[in-house]
Amino acid sequence: MKILNCPLNGPRPIQEFHYGGEFHPPLDPAELNDADWGQEVHHRHGEPGVKREWWYHTASGTWFIAERDNLKDHVIQTYLYTPECGND
Repeated sequence: MKILNCPLNGPRPIQEFHYGGEFHPPLDPAELNDADWGQEVHHRHGEPGVKREWWYHTASGTWFIAERDNLKDHVIQTYLYTPECGND
């Protein structure tokens, strides 16, 4: 059984989670032209490696970030979102 660590509830079965997409620092749509906004919404980098991803724990209603190596399918760490997450 695959286990994912929820930052609030600890290790839980993967069936309790939903993948929410690759994490990107939030952008202000009012500051982007249509082409740039379309790029942000529809285009992602698909190469293998370590990614930051949004995950949702359905039992607690918690959105969090997981750093995951999608080549090895290995979760490195999970943590709650803070505004500082996008500043690296």
